[in-house]
Amino acid sequence: MAVTLVCSPKFLTSLLFYIYSSWDVYAKGIPHCMEATDPCSLPCEIRFSFTKNTEFLYTFNSVHFPDYVHKHWKEDAFFGYQYLNGVNPMLIRRCSALPDNFPVADDMVFLHDQGSLRKEMERGKIFLCDYKLLDGVKANTINLKKQFLMAPLILLHETPDDKLMPIAIQLKQTPADDNPIFFPTDSEYDWLMAKIFVRSADFSAHQLNVHLLRTHLLAEVFAVSLLRNVPMVHPLYKLLIPHTRYTLQINYLARRLLISETGVFTQFAASGGEGIMTILKRSLSSMTYSSLCIPDDIVERGVEALPNFYYRDDGLKLWDIIHRFVEGVLSFYYKNDAEVEKDSELQKWISDIFEHGFLSQTGTGIPESFTTVVELVKFVTMVIFTCSGQHSAVNTGQYDYGGWMPNTPISLQLPPPTTKGKTSKATMLQTFPDVNTTVQGMATMWLLSKQSSDFVPLGQYPEGHFSEKIPCKLIKDFQGELEGLSADIKARNESLEVPYTYMDPRELENSVAI
Repeated sequence: MAVTLVCSPKFLTSLLFYIYSSWDVYAKGIPHCMEATDPCSLPCEIRFSFTKNTEFLYTFNSVHFPDYVHKHWKEDAFFGYQYLNGVNPMLIRRCSALPDNFPVADDMVFLHDQGSLRKEMERGKIFLCDYKLLDGVKANTINLKKQFLMAPLILLHETPDDKLMPIAIQLKQTPADDNPIFFPTDSEYDWLMAKIFVRSADFSAHQLNVHLLRTHLLAEVFAVSLLRNVPMVHPLYKLLIPHTRYTLQINYLARRLLISETGVFTQFAASGGEGIMTILKRSLSSMTYSSLCIPDDIVERGVEALPNFYYRDDGLKLWDIIHRFVEGVLSFYYKNDAEVEKDSELQKWISDIFEHGFLSQTGTGIPESFTTVVELVKFVTMVIFTCSGQHSAVNTGQYDYGGWMPNTPISLQLPPPTTKGKTSKATMLQTFPDVNTTVQGMATMWLLSKQSSDFVPLGQYPEGHFSEKIPCKLIKDFQGELEGLSADIKARNESLEVPYTYMDPRELENSVAI
């Protein structure tokens, strides 16, 4: 697309970033990042504001336990609910056949008088959560004590009253005599301890794969490629730059304060240390384009009909609204597929993303170039959805669900039971992390869940990059649709015991900013 360069101070700042910036390799096998010596080396328009910087550094003034989680964390229904509407709604999938390494027989499980396990699988009522991503990951050593990180398999049943109930848990991937399958009919603490090890595994899988990799690191790749390859007057730049706000600086701080050798996650999480890079590399190597696009992902996981799945319901509506907006804007500038193919800046943008974000892995399904307007619209929709709604869904509730440590232990310091009938309340308490580990985890989750006062909600574009009549009208229409979705979500939430707000457009930010 032909463009005319305008030499404003802001343009010159971005031009200098384009000229002098380069990709950096933080670790082999994970998405590349920007090269930066400190936050001050970033262009001024993408650095934290004074307000954001001050609040980020000085907001540890009060902490309150989430009362609801405190009261309900032991309950099977709440355990199952979190796979739908907690911070990791990305793992659950319909189970049509049991994995060979999870030998659950009909006579082992209670299915609420609904017949055999095979029959319930045929009816689409059995679901699987498999943490094979964590198998063999070397657990951390914290306070000079070896920690424990499992790779569980969990079977869940959709009951006649629309609850999702766990019916079997195996804590390691390989069946063995010292790796029993736990059931709700086991003793109270055998079953509770099995669920605690699952929740601890979920913390690591969520933080490193679902949260860090699939939102933060990808958002950085989208942003750096945009700044390097697309000039400010280009419509793609105007469309996407609001969705990159603060991302580069927050990721720089994450690498320095969370996953560096002295970072909080490295020091205090069971998957800290070697485990971080092992999990990130495995996650990237198994990532697919379709899993980043919620309409495709929901179908692939077979969870279209699961009741009370508000992440799915709100996310699909949000995706459709973003898609209509993106389609309107890009169709205004690209009248046919040929105009997309010949836009060299656009092609450099996606080529850089494919090379530096997905390490040129063709198996991901990520496009290497764009040949049609339809392809371009879908990819840009995915970018905006990832940087806004998806990040909110997997980030904002961290303290809600993790503020009561037993529901989300960031590490566990005794191994899981190898035989049944020997676990007690005392064993459980000894297994939980040390106090300093708990405090570090809670404080970090609280900070990362906190909305800043200079928050910009999805669809608000105070900088006014577009001036043409049609794009400006499309923005107003976009904002109107988002307001409508927000009103619908608020109305539904009035009747829910646990309101789901993480996909409410009024509550989620334009960008990965925290």
